[in-house]
Amino acid sequence: MSGVRIGLIADTHIPEARDALWPQVFDSFRDVDAILHAGDVYDIGVIDQLNELAPIWVARGNGDDGSGGRTVVAPDERLRESWLVELGGLRIGLTHVMPVPEMPPHWTVATACERFFPECRPDVVIYGDTHVEAVDHIDGILCVNPGSPTFPHNLSVQLGTIGFLEIENGVPTASIWRITEGGHEPFDWNTWTRPW
Repeated sequence: MSGVRIGLIADTHIPEARDALWPQVFDSFRDVDAILHAGDVYDIGVIDQLNELAPIWVARGNGDDGSGGRTVVAPDERLRESWLVELGGLRIGLTHVMPVPEMPPHWTVATACERFFPECRPDVVIYGDTHVEAVDHIDGILCVNPGSPTFPHNLSVQLGTIGFLEIENGVPTASIWRITEGGHEPFDWNTWTRPW
């Protein structure tokens, strides 16, 4: 299979952030083939809404398990600690936490992959947790964090980021997009600095 477009999202924090996800997110994902949500959903209704647009896989985030006194997200077959799915001829891992940047020798992308995806090393890993958008190649794996559409960089509620993974003839390309008042626009990596 070639020509696959996957919507990437993480750390939606609904209704903690706001009553509903920005409508621009739904508009942006209208024509994707699949959606991967890298956790901290909080309200399963967000998954129901996104699932109306495309098949969805969701990583269960630490906030979905009741951390900080939050309500535990009810069991749902669409939420797991990690997924390994094949899309566009590639193995794509999905989980909430990934050690980017790495913390050798014990907490590296390789050790995380062994833990979360013991059956097979992924070609691509989608993760969240930090609320910081990132696209990195580490140890031969494309690692993508789409950031947060509602709490970018763990700041106050504001228009944040989402991502896309394009797979053409087995070759993945990841991009990060800023949500805008009118829709979304490519993220300008020239003005981006890592906050750590």
